Amino acid sequence: MKSILNLAFELLNPRRAHSSATARRLGAEMCKELKTKVLRLEPPTSNGPAVHPEDDAEILSCTVKALKEGHVVAVPTDTIYGLACLAQSSEAIEKTYDIKGRNQQKPLAICVGDIQDIYKYCKVPVQKALLDDLLPGPVTLVFQRSEVLNADLNPFTLLVGVRIPDHAFMRRLCQMCGEPLALTSANISSHTSTVAAHEFQELWPKLAVVVDGGPIGDKTRLGSTVVDLSVLGKYRIIRPGCALSPTVDVLERKYGLSEDSGKQ
Repeated sequence: MKSILNLAFELLNPRRAHSSATARRLGAEMCKELKTKVLRLEPPTSNGPAVHPEDDAEILSCTVKALKEGHVVAVPTDTIYGLACLAQSSEAIEKTYDIKGRNQQKPLAICVGDIQDIYKYCKVPVQKALLDDLLPGPVTLVFQRSEVLNADLNPFTLLVGVRIPDHAFMRRLCQMCGEPLALTSANISSHTSTVAAHEFQELWPKLAVVVDGGPIGDKTRLGSTVVDLSVLGKYRIIRPGCALSPTVDVLERKYGLSEDSGKQ
């Protein structure tokens, strides 16, 4: 099993393959036995988008199809690699917990493609300008959930964290799905977060699609900064993450929010 995965990964490495499209096709063929498609995104050029946007469009289409069929996929974000499934699919959520070995009392965040989508799934007590200042970016904002969101997603809390990663593929993926994705880190629960696809290779056989976006630039492995904005005029840091200082600066200096210490 390991040799097949290693060969698929090597075929997808641009230094070892003559063509990225060929590498993706061969990689997918090598993983047929595993029922896993390993697809490599074209890196953006110094002047902007990827060299072969049509290849990335095929990867988007393939990933959307897998999600719509109820599968779990691995995707790159702006902070770490993640596991994603449709947030409105209770069965897919269950699969995600099983794959990670995650305690079901630990919540999953949702990921959307545009700021206006947040208002559909969350009750937002802050100015839209605040959302515009923080998103897209390496921040998870926690609000009260709306009734539209799947009741089986984090049924133990009225809150939900929402992300819009600063990653073009992820935003486009959410837009094409037309509904939120449940998102969590691509690793076995309690293990180190991953910043390259090969680092969670042991999970590949359990996934329908692995989107290899190359190494993620942020090597801190801290993940997004998680901040609770569900209380009017207050903020509470749930996880410092990789963007604590600039996030707090925006919340306090620009919008006058005060930290909620939890003390009455």
